[in-house]
Amino acid sequence: MLETARRGIWKRYLLGALVILTASISATAVAAFHEVDKLVNAFKHNPTLNLNRFLAQADTGKPQTLLLIGSDKRAPTAIDYQGGSARSDTLMLVRLDPSKRATTVMSIPRDLKVHIPGHGVGKINSAYTDGGAQLTLQVVKQVTGLTINHVVTISFGGFRGAVDALGCVFADVDRRYYNETENYAHINIQPGYQKICGSDALDYVRYRHDDNDIIRAARQQDFIRQIKQQVTVAKLIDQRDKLIKIFGQVTQSDIGDTNAVLRLLNLVIASASHPITEIHFDAKLGPSYVTAGPRKIHKLAEEFLGVNPSGQGGGPGGGNPGPPPGRPAGPGGDGLIDASGTGKAEALQVVQQGLRGLQVVYPRRLPPGAQYVGPPRSYAIVNRQNRSFPAFRLVIAKGQIGEYYGIQGTSWSNPPILRSPSNVVQQGGLSYLIFRDASRVRLIAWHTGGGTYWISNTLSESLSEQQMMAIARSTQTL
Repeated sequence: MLETARRGIWKRYLLGALVILTASISATAVAAFHEVDKLVNAFKHNPTLNLNRFLAQADTGKPQTLLLIGSDKRAPTAIDYQGGSARSDTLMLVRLDPSKRATTVMSIPRDLKVHIPGHGVGKINSAYTDGGAQLTLQVVKQVTGLTINHVVTISFGGFRGAVDALGCVFADVDRRYYNETENYAHINIQPGYQKICGSDALDYVRYRHDDNDIIRAARQQDFIRQIKQQVTVAKLIDQRDKLIKIFGQVTQSDIGDTNAVLRLLNLVIASASHPITEIHFDAKLGPSYVTAGPRKIHKLAEEFLGVNPSGQGGGPGGGNPGPPPGRPAGPGGDGLIDASGTGKAEALQVVQQGLRGLQVVYPRRLPPGAQYVGPPRSYAIVNRQNRSFPAFRLVIAKGQIGEYYGIQGTSWSNPPILRSPSNVVQQGGLSYLIFRDASRVRLIAWHTGGGTYWISNTLSESLSEQQMMAIARSTQTL
């Protein structure tokens, strides 16, 4: 019963992401107009949220900010209903701005300590219990200082079918996710790049057995980015009726007329080619609350809007630049230490597991305190054409809760994760593909005659670009 109860929570969350994806079902303005009636009817399936006096109106084509609320509310007749009022299990802000280089998302920790008008100090997710979407909206605006244009709440059902309708999603899983106790949902997902379908995707994004709210939000945002990267307009068009039906059944919104849908649809189409940039919510994790001061939250809000208060760097997403130029962080100037022996031992285990058809590489340098989480995984990736490619994954724990990065190898030369690199750097006779999340680097990949390889940053992208490149360049073929 506990497993079923928690599983329903996260179905709501990713349907929020599909608000964006479903709206981009049309490749041209003409096609979009043919779908407007369906979208309007989907929004009207449930009663419209009466929030107009708390929301800002945006002209067609102008930027908009959406607040997505995933609640844990159940119908009293549901098998997993346990009484009580609903609370917001997920709060996510989405910024659509055609003038910027990215669609920006920021998750607000559900345990964030806030003042709830009329109810005193509490966790931000309690605002939904105390006053529904309206009070939640008021608190979010009060805390962040942001102007909100639309609110979408997502209730039980639909996520599994939506992911399956999209043909599943290839995800870069940072480590093993496992639990067989009764306190949390059962899950057993191995590390490495792989295709994940409905049930496993649901378990993966809502996992919280030994994580915290910050890491879980980063994992959810990463999964959304990988959905957007892989789901084509053609696929959305093919599955649009099914997705719109799911969307209508599980959502409630202030959007209740054709003009509002047209404005949002126009904005989504204009932003469709933009990558997703994550704003990591920088906060202090306590035993009961997540805390962040007004100045820090204000800075996060500015980054979310694409404003750079420091006047440095390149757009939203914060920064993780590593040591300042000319100031080494440690041995070698990047804070890394020699770990050749342990790396070679991990690579030997991959070979001993029977991997064939792919050269194994391992990093010779790691951050201090980093440790391999074993055993390494030797497996096969199966693509959408059912072709199998040998692969391996080395998992490295950085030393903090939820902080894992990894070395991936495969004979698959063009997996979806390597589409559209931010830039290419030539070093040491190799071309390194750099994939950025604003000023941070989330992945560095390279090709050799022996395969395709990449290093994935932690979910919170805590390795600096300098460290990522140094680790990539330190890799040695066994």
